[in-house]
Order: sequence, then C-alpha cells, then structure tokens
Amino acid sequence: MTLSTHVLDTCRGEPAADVQVTLQRLGQYGWVTVATGATNTDGRLSDWVPAEQWLVGRYGLRFDVAAYQGLGSFFPEVTVVFDVTDPARHLHVPLLLSKFGYTTYRGS
Repeated sequence: MTLSTHVLDTCRGEPAADVQVTLQRLGQYGWVTVATGATNTDGRLSDWVPAEQWLVGRYGLRFDVAAYQGLGSFFPEVTVVFDVTDPARHLHVPLLLSKFGYTTYRGS
C-alpha cells in the first residue's frame, strides 16, 4: 500500500510546506509510530512509509499544525484517524488548513 497527503493553507491560498506528519497504527497497547515525515514545498508527502509496514487496522495521521502556523494556532495539531481494510490499495488523505478550522477527505 502507499499513502500520500497534501496540506493546503486555505488562508494563504498556497501549499503548506514543512508540516511535520506522523503516521501511527493502533496496536494492542495503544498507538505506535510507523513513520514520520514533512511536506515538501508543494505541501505534499508521499512514498514515505515502507510497504511492509501496512496491515489491516486503524491508523492515524498527526499533523503538527502549531509548528507550521506558529503561536496563535487554535488547533495545535490535527489527527485524522482512518481504517485500512485493503493494504494493497493506495490512500490519499489531504488536509485543508486554516487558522480556525480544517477539513479532510479521502482523495484518490
């Protein structure tokens, strides 16, 4: 399976570069970090999780919004939790970000 994300800053109308992203998997004893990375200058992060890491289960993408937006961010972090039911399928999880809100969806 492959996973990609794209973070867009809707206040500035541009990609959000250097957003730190952590992928976690829910295990028997809680959340375990699988991979970490940062968005590029186009706000994208892809090909950052080894294929053998993917299992059926619950995952979370944690976006460090405070480090990107600086002081005054209402949401210091955004975590998007999703279920993997087919480890062979590509997932794209975009994040649209503003100072006082965010939205996400399953992309293609």
